[in-house]
Amino acid sequence: MHALPHADVTPLRGGPTLRWGVIGPGGIAGDWVDTVLRNTGQRVVAVGSRSLERAERFAAEHGVERAVGSPEALVADPEVDAVYVATPHSEHRRLGVLAADAGKHVLIEKPIGLTADDAIAVRDAARRAGVLAAEAMWTRYLPGFSVVAQLLQNGDIGDVRLATADIGWQVPRTAAPRLWDPALGGGALLDMGVYAFWFARFAIGAAHRIEAVGSFAAEGVDDQLAAVVTGADHRMAAVTVSMAAGNTGLGSIVGTGGAIRFLDPLVFPARFAVRTGSDEQVWEDTSGLVLREGLAWQSTAIAQAVADGLTDSPVHPIENAIEVMRMLDSVRDLIAPPTRE
Repeated sequence: MHALPHADVTPLRGGPTLRWGVIGPGGIAGDWVDTVLRNTGQRVVAVGSRSLERAERFAAEHGVERAVGSPEALVADPEVDAVYVATPHSEHRRLGVLAADAGKHVLIEKPIGLTADDAIAVRDAARRAGVLAAEAMWTRYLPGFSVVAQLLQNGDIGDVRLATADIGWQVPRTAAPRLWDPALGGGALLDMGVYAFWFARFAIGAAHRIEAVGSFAAEGVDDQLAAVVTGADHRMAAVTVSMAAGNTGLGSIVGTGGAIRFLDPLVFPARFAVRTGSDEQVWEDTSGLVLREGLAWQSTAIAQAVADGLTDSPVHPIENAIEVMRMLDSVRDLIAPPTRE
């Protein structure tokens, strides 16, 4: 086999910069701000929350320039070019539309909404305003997935026939109560399943049929599921998702001429083995960014897209996010427990 492709990603430093504002000063926002400020040239100039005290505490802890006491105040700030929405899922649609209507580019934590209709509403608001709106599917922006995408495009493993994705981690109720709250869009499907079904779509293309089963916790949220996705030409993906137990985090893409097999959890910067015939090579991320430090890559890619005059992410277009949300809508219907009359 010839040498593996080089990662084609926007450099972390030296390119266009945006002045970012953050809505939702929680854990993922803290990790995003920390890696963006430490590893890129992007600026984070403001954080907004319904609680000014919470926003001020977040700003002090993470080196953000200023804090404001509402999402409305943040999107009205003329010093903010782009907004990163990091609230619970139930607020993604409202805040994404709010930012777009204010003329701000907007990057919304995955999933982009609770349903495909939510994602469409964000897309339409961005189109009306002429701004870029994207889902923060940060895994797709990692250098490794640039390499995988090139391997698939070049046909290096032949025609893709099968993919697997086993995503999830055990979530104690006290550690992440929002994941157990139906009103906040809790459950394994939206939080972890979005990675798995995105990977399935990435590997085999658009879903033509989905079969799924799942289980529900006492709180009423799904805590585990398994699904088979069938695409064109009988391509298939097998997906398991759980927050009731720790899953492997691994995935694979198998073709008629070889396979790509992840050696580390695929949602993070990860090693993977590429086999063609009897030859196997291992790709490793040499950026030095590990785990959630990899959140940095999407910020520079969005800044470059904006500088190029684009209103969609060329890496993870919003139509792809909508398509994945339609998959999640279908799975939700399939695993829903029977109603009692």
